[in-house]
Amino acid sequence: MMHNPGFLKLVNEAKSRVKEIDIAGYQKMREAGEAHVLVDTREDNEWSAGHAADAIHLSKGIIERDIETKVPDKGTKLVLYCGGGFRSALVADNLRQMGYTNAISLDGGWRALKESGLPLE
Repeated sequence: MMHNPGFLKLVNEAKSRVKEIDIAGYQKMREAGEAHVLVDTREDNEWSAGHAADAIHLSKGIIERDIETKVPDKGTKLVLYCGGGFRSALVADNLRQMGYTNAISLDGGWRALKESGLPLE
């Protein structure tokens, strides 16, 4: 997908401030049994079409409003994914500003998850 320059600038600035993990790193985290919450930040229609089996859904449009209710501990490790890792980086940056200290954007997002062999619904 071709993205507009203003969007890419915003994403790149966010990525400079947040933690990112690739699918191999995420699989290692899971295999090691590291406690985390996997959060699908995509839109409702994207979630309905398929998602990671153990994910919760808090779309980019509502996550800032609802995260403190769903995940009140701001030290919780949150692995955020979207379609490819752009929107999740923006979300991770917003959560960082809200005091969440361990929000991680999954680089490659849903596309990487689909190819990973991890359970999907």
